[in-house]
Formats: sequence, C-alpha cells, structure tokens
Amino acid sequence: MAKVSLEKDRIKFLLVEGVHQSTVDNLLAAGYTNIEYHKGALDTEALKASIRDAHFVGIRSRTHLSEEVFAAAEKLVAVGCFCIGTNQVDLKAATKRGIPVFNAPFSNTRSVAEMVLGELLLMLRGIPSANAKAHRGEWQKLAVGSFEARGKRLGIIGYGHIGTQLGILAEGLGMKVFFYDIENKLPLGNAQQVRHLSDLLNMSDVVTLHVPETLSTKNMMGAEELALMKPGSILINASRGTVVDIPALCKVLASKHLAGAAIDVFPEEPATNSEPFNSPLCEFDNVILTPHIGGSTQEAQENIGDEVAGKLAKYSDNGSTLSAVNFPEVSLPAHGRTPAACCTFTRTARAC
Repeated sequence: MAKVSLEKDRIKFLLVEGVHQSTVDNLLAAGYTNIEYHKGALDTEALKASIRDAHFVGIRSRTHLSEEVFAAAEKLVAVGCFCIGTNQVDLKAATKRGIPVFNAPFSNTRSVAEMVLGELLLMLRGIPSANAKAHRGEWQKLAVGSFEARGKRLGIIGYGHIGTQLGILAEGLGMKVFFYDIENKLPLGNAQQVRHLSDLLNMSDVVTLHVPETLSTKNMMGAEELALMKPGSILINASRGTVVDIPALCKVLASKHLAGAAIDVFPEEPATNSEPFNSPLCEFDNVILTPHIGGSTQEAQENIGDEVAGKLAKYSDNGSTLSAVNFPEVSLPAHGRTPAACCTFTRTARAC
C-alpha cells in the first residue's frame, strides 16, 4: 500500500516576507514545528534553494512564484498568500502540479476601508497641499477648495468586502454612497447601485477603486474615464496598481480637472524597503502617495496570519480546499488525530 502520510515534524513550512507571528503560533499549535522563517523577500535563486524541500510556502505580495520557482519546488503541496491578491503566483503552473493556492480575501478589509476614509477626508479638506506648503515654509490659510464630507457623493467602483464596509463608514459621515459593479449587488445601508460607470464618474465628488487585477480592469481608469470625472473631484486607488493609467492621471492633475488623488498601489513597486521609489505623481502636492500599506495594520496582519495558517494546516491535516482560488472547494471533517500525529496528503509523491 502506498504511503499517504508524513509525520508533522517532517513537514516543512517556508515563510517569507515577515508574515505575522500569528502564523507561526497557529502552525505550532497545530503541531507543525519545521518552520523556516525569513523577515524579508528572497531573490529568485535563494527562493528556489529554500523551496526545494518545502511542503508549504507562505508569501506576501513581493514574492513571485513563477513557473521557474514551481519547477524547483519538488515537494511543494500548497501555497499560502498572506494578502488578498494572488497575481504574484503563476496559478496555471500551480494548478497543473495539483498545488492549491490559498489567500486571505477578508482579513484586511476594515484596514483598507479605514485608510480610504481617512484619505477621503484629508483630500476634501485640501490637507495634502497645505501640509506640503507648510513644510516648505509657506503659510496659506484658505477656505477655498476645502469641503466637508457631509452631503458629498462617494462613488465606489467594485462593491465587494472593502467597498461595502467603506460605504457604511462613509454614510456615518453623512455622505451619499453610490457604487458600480459588474454584478448586481444588494446594497447595504442607503447605498445605490449605478448601472453605468460613466454615470458614476460624472456624478461623484470622490471616486474610489476596489477591483481585482484582471485583463478587464487594466487601465480601466484611462484618459477617457478620467475626463468623465466631475471637475474638481478626487480619485482614490487602493486596489491594484495596473487599474489606473498613471500618465493619464498626471495630465488631468496638471490641468486641474481633478482636485487631487490618493494612490496606494502602483504598476511597478520596489521589491524591498531599501529600493528607491519613483513616480511621476511625486511632483504633485495634491496627491497622497503611500507604499501599498492599505492592509498594513497590526490587526489585519494578525488576522491574515490566523486565516491563512489555518487554511494550510487544515489542507495538510485532511485535504480541505475550502476557499482555494484555483481548486474546487471541498470541506472535509477533521480526522480526529492529535497535533503530533501524521498528516494525509492527496499528492503523496511530493510529501516524502
């Protein structure tokens, strides 16, 4: 009979990019002690060397699992993305090897929604420009271009977990919430769905993006869409860097068609904190630029660690693929083993 189990202390977890300590705590509590932990991202060659004998790998957004990396991962059983997105993983390469990919689509929604709300308030009051000028020794006490959030129209593009939370928070400030989504969605609170993107852009005082990275969303906010936005309105992007055409955004900012923007994600981002950041948006005082930190709160990272570590341990223990992004979802009952017991793999060739 073929061997279908492996002792837990022989199952290696490779964790990179400083995933939260809750990840390690959850794995240890589940009986997994063979953990290789790295505070930063690994370059391709170092990643290939470390992943060669790993059964599970946990990454964040900076680590790219390409066909080349998967080819070197001789024992890999599953991937955990400790973030919402999975575009850094070659899902086709993972799927053809029978490797499920898990993520955390819900754990940082509150953090992102709160950051967008904060940026919205700052932008409406013109704080970014006032702050930049004050740092340069300029004193401009003006009410021109400064507005309350109450009564303003918030247009949400992508009414998912983040968009819905943001809408509820914004209503608490007295904002009128509208949203556009490619699917019919049940509104929460008093939000109203708008059927056409152009209508949402025309009517909104603030437009915020909360969509995934797909072929259909690439540069969805290009020159034509930006021109449709209400004069003096504000654009916020805390979704994916490829969603906004940055050169086109620079043009509407330079022409003063938009009052400003807040951008947290970019088409190209530094791989590490030691690398320089460059963007044509840096020249604008009325633009908030943040280094992809929408979900970077202690609460969100702890929640993500709990969620993804739990999914990996459950898959290792009994093969459950619930919420895997590239596999049919199968929820299986626990086997009733103790944490020190063996684990069952459906792909036994990689478990040994």
